[in-house]
Amino acid sequence: MVKVNGEEKYGYDNVSVADMVEKEGYSITRIAVEVNGNIVSKKNYNEILLHSGDVVEVVSFVGGG
Repeated sequence: MVKVNGEEKYGYDNVSVADMVEKEGYSITRIAVEVNGNIVSKKNYNEILLHSGDVVEVVSFVGGG
């Protein structure tokens, strides 16, 4: 189980951050991802694998004026 934005999610053990982001329906160009308190660079989304017990925060950027 991986926690994504405080919600328990199953099926993400050994899944890359890039795949998790896609499965959760986020637009990769408008988000920032933190795994266990560490910000993940977009260039590393394919390399970083999630593991049971990880805590992921996905922050979406919203434009406005």
